[in-house]
Amino acid sequence: MIRMLAASLLLIELVAAAPKKGPFKQIEDVKGLPRVLLIGDSISIGYTLPVRSLLHGKANVHRPPVNCAATIHGLKSLETWLATGGENKKWDIIHFNWGLHDLKYMGPNGENLADPKAETSKQQVAPKAYEKNLRELVKRLKKTGARLIWRNTTPVPTGVRGRVPGHSAEYNKIAARVMNEMEVEIHDLYSFAKKVYWPTKRRRTSITLAQALYSLPKKWLKPLKFNSENSQNTYQYVFGTINRRAYS
Repeated sequence: MIRMLAASLLLIELVAAAPKKGPFKQIEDVKGLPRVLLIGDSISIGYTLPVRSLLHGKANVHRPPVNCAATIHGLKSLETWLATGGENKKWDIIHFNWGLHDLKYMGPNGENLADPKAETSKQQVAPKAYEKNLRELVKRLKKTGARLIWRNTTPVPTGVRGRVPGHSAEYNKIAARVMNEMEVEIHDLYSFAKKVYWPTKRRRTSITLAQALYSLPKKWLKPLKFNSENSQNTYQYVFGTINRRAYS
């Protein structure tokens, strides 16, 4: 029994120590290039590698090796995430989002993606708490001196578990008020995503993530010397279309 427990603990340690792959793989900074930090949930995880590829040789694109989930997780872990790639290093741009994990419904015992219609279910972070949390997070992010870009929350498709279509728009209104008052630029991926999502039950959400970056205002990409005049076909050629289950 003791041997089994020791073996289990060793396995856990080995898994924890294993190098991260894909979007969670930590990169080494190329000296002289601006440092960009992406903070967000699985949507941002999906576009991390395409953004890294698109900005290869133009910026060091980092992200925390985790799903940054809801604002409550941001409040607990922001300082750790800001140390991604090395403590006390300066960030030039921080592109961030929280929302889909705030507005999702949880059961009375912490069950994930609970039925929104059940009396015992409640949103993980209610609208008022969401606004309060965002203000605190932005306040802390501003201390970095980085250029802050808020990426608003993408639409909730119909038929998905634990979320209600239309709630993204409600939370985005709250976030827009906060960002406008605190003078943070807004990347409106919500409006762009509505054009490329097919929000129907059980359908895989397909989005060319290169297009997501293409939707950024040119002025934000100019400091990174990114040519946003390239054709849409070029973006699709470089990245193809990434298919992934959204909102899990």
